[in-house]
Amino acid sequence: MSDPKTGSVEGIAKQALRKEADALYQMAEELPSDFVPAVERILGIDGRVVVSGVGKSGHIGRKIAATLASTGTPSYFVHGSEASHGDLGMVTSHDICILISNSGETAELRDITLYTRRFNIPLIAISSNPDSVLMQAADYKLALPKAPEVCAIGKAPTTSTTLTLALGDALSVAVMEKRGFDADQFQVFHPGGKLGSQMSRVADLMHGVDQLPVVAPDDPMAEVLLTMTSGGFGVAFVVADGKLEGVITDGDLRRNMDSLLGKSAREIANTDPTKIEPDMLAAKALAIVNERKITALPVVDVSGAPVGILHVHDLLRAGVA
Repeated sequence: MSDPKTGSVEGIAKQALRKEADALYQMAEELPSDFVPAVERILGIDGRVVVSGVGKSGHIGRKIAATLASTGTPSYFVHGSEASHGDLGMVTSHDICILISNSGETAELRDITLYTRRFNIPLIAISSNPDSVLMQAADYKLALPKAPEVCAIGKAPTTSTTLTLALGDALSVAVMEKRGFDADQFQVFHPGGKLGSQMSRVADLMHGVDQLPVVAPDDPMAEVLLTMTSGGFGVAFVVADGKLEGVITDGDLRRNMDSLLGKSAREIANTDPTKIEPDMLAAKALAIVNERKITALPVVDVSGAPVGILHVHDLLRAGVA
């Protein structure tokens, strides 16, 4: 590592990032031999994944537990020290434990390690030391590659924590994909905030059939104008035999100002409007609104029947935009 007194800040940062990237690449090329069996064991349990560690390993462990939980695998974090003072009661014979210790000799993990052995609870260990007490006790050994810490003194947990976090992500993603965890399930676990709103479906945000601004093809434009203004959407749906035949917007009105009131809805309507379906992601509907510069979209079912209307204001209120 460069001498911090002589090297530039930018150079030091780039060197640290490159060294950590090299370590990650090494792990990707040399995945721990027990990785696949560990994933298969997690998929087969009836209980939860219990993650434990102390210090920096504990911080990383909390994130791994949170990622597992948010992607379809029930999981929670138990602090190694707290486990010795009653929190072992949270761990059942239906669970599996992931214990994290860079050295593999963390004294605070002794009790939870012995607990898993006593009650035959599957144990996954993550450590840089394959010969450690923790790794020797584990059923599944996820050894980190030999890579130096990137700090100037080579002691502060840097590379090791990055590797552990990435390995936890890889474990979570593998389990998630093998479970068939999809976008609908993801939205259930993430209902709040920007992410949750973008995972919403059109059906969650649209106005239903009872609020549709519907007119018949032969309705005179005087009646159509009343429907457009009273509905609050600024559009009218031309419907015949239960199917959407066209849409009238304020743009269609401007293009037909000459003798407008002497025409029928059929003569004014756009017969090839942009339509969306109820199960479309709200984020995709927003992209259509932005791309085509329209404010309201008819929502139709597979038969072409109108079942709702989605306005740009609905997307804004839901926080999608």
